[in-house]
Amino acid sequence: MHKDETIAQMFTRFTIIINSLNALGKSFSNIDLVNKVLRSLPKAYLSKVVTIQEARDLTKLPIEELMGSLMTYEILMKESNEGDQKNNMCFMAIENE
Repeated sequence: MHKDETIAQMFTRFTIIINSLNALGKSFSNIDLVNKVLRSLPKAYLSKVVTIQEARDLTKLPIEELMGSLMTYEILMKESNEGDQKNNMCFMAIENE
């Protein structure tokens, strides 16, 4: 996953690569795809990766469900960061009074 890439963008790029490899005769099992995605994520997703690995049977986890879970987590991280920024701005305004 690239630094400024969203999960949706990464998944689109991943799908194109996998489909191209399939066309060349190289196929991957679902567990291989899930593991490749989990390994490609940046450190910000580490807690989510560990949670998925511990709570789910990766051999039965559909790649689409994994992507949905990661997209949800991405939204929550973004909302949390926006909330932190608003709180920091409030504290800065109070300090300047």
